[in-house]
Amino acid sequence: MSKVEPRLGLSLKVAQKQILTPGLVQMVTVLALNRLELRDMINQEMVENPLLEEVTEAVPSLEETQEKTDPEPAAPANETDSSLNADSHDSFDEVDYGSFFNEYLDPGYKSPAAEEIERPSFENFLSRPVSLADHLTWQVNLSPCPDEVREAAYSIIGNLNEDGYLTATVEEIAASGHQQEDVEEALLLIQELDPAGVGARNLQECLLIQLRMTSPQDSLAIRIVSDHLSELESRQHKKLASELGCSVEEVERCLETLRHLDPAPGQRYNGAQPRLIEPDVAFVKVDDGFRVILNDDGVPQLRLSRHYRRLMGDGNATGDVRKFVREKFNSAVQLLKNIEQRRQTITKVCESIIRRQGEFLEKGLDYLRPMMIKEVAEEVGVHPSTVSRAVANKYAHTPHGVYELRYFFSEAVQGPSGATTSLVNLKRIVAKMIELEDAAHPLTDEQIMLKLRDAGIQVTRRTVAKYREDMKIPSTHQRRKRP
Repeated sequence: MSKVEPRLGLSLKVAQKQILTPGLVQMVTVLALNRLELRDMINQEMVENPLLEEVTEAVPSLEETQEKTDPEPAAPANETDSSLNADSHDSFDEVDYGSFFNEYLDPGYKSPAAEEIERPSFENFLSRPVSLADHLTWQVNLSPCPDEVREAAYSIIGNLNEDGYLTATVEEIAASGHQQEDVEEALLLIQELDPAGVGARNLQECLLIQLRMTSPQDSLAIRIVSDHLSELESRQHKKLASELGCSVEEVERCLETLRHLDPAPGQRYNGAQPRLIEPDVAFVKVDDGFRVILNDDGVPQLRLSRHYRRLMGDGNATGDVRKFVREKFNSAVQLLKNIEQRRQTITKVCESIIRRQGEFLEKGLDYLRPMMIKEVAEEVGVHPSTVSRAVANKYAHTPHGVYELRYFFSEAVQGPSGATTSLVNLKRIVAKMIELEDAAHPLTDEQIMLKLRDAGIQVTRRTVAKYREDMKIPSTHQRRKRP
């Protein structure tokens, strides 16, 4: 057999590749930033790039200051006043600058002014919400108990979830360095503290702890929770009365007591703090229409430093200096362009939203129309991904409240009337139907579907069930209130 020798050679081929330049990457990044994120980015860029400076009305630029302080050109020697050539005495010549700077640069030196302004931050005087752990620890510290039990109580507090339930077993907590009897005693201690029901391992134990603390004489309610919790959840009142040997009225009285119990006692201390939102844009009523106003409060307004721009044309500057200034200059110009591009894109997208959601802005939520990102992108003349970034994590102030810009985008519902009905409004319609239903005969998903079809909105029963679950609305069986 003949042996085939490998052959070496060069070949050319044409291929298309999409490469994002650094400037394009920055443009995409800047567009997706909200106002607060943009402010932080600009502040960081000003630290890294000396060619960028903030425009302020009160503080002049470095160049403006230099122009005001530059001395007048010197007069020719033959025109100089002879008195100025006299042997004059300048008081500044007597200053010992060496000792002056040594004194003020000494790390141990502090001027009287510096001493006066060093005060505690105002934030130190602001109160913070008391957490569940703080509240329980404070009570444990005031409780008379052995140190070993107190230490075990601290470990139990560290294993409570936001609802106040114990997420670890007694054995697991004991394995972390405690005696099991100390952990059991500490758990009893925790379960006697405020809020009532804290330290329970399940809903049943949580309710029983509260009943024994608040209604110790109500033995019927305790029996219901201990032995008939499933019937209680399914609202089978007649069955409960039959099994307990009491009247339906007595069961109803117990249920009224149970309604005042808290199934998640820890939430009153671990509730989420209010989220502060600063709108990025405002839709303001002007004459017969609305106008887009961008919120630039707190965002530094940038300009290029003329001092460094002159260095580029300075013949005395070294090559390294000129190269550094040129690179920073190009970077600064690119950032200014991208910030302006962001402003124009967001403005155009919001103007398109106003044109399509004018009825909502005038009349309210019931008039929110279906609107797709692709439609706005075609109107503005950009890619849909650009619109998606322009509205990402940004909020608009409207006459009806503050809404995320993404809220205005929603698919249309099928059917004769569905073309003008958004999914957001459909969910509101379903929720309203359930709110007005007869509690003894709640609407089924099938009945809701038929009511929607009568209104010209075509949806399936499965779709209704999905929207109901999205809104955390219980099923028909769970909503039914039995006599």
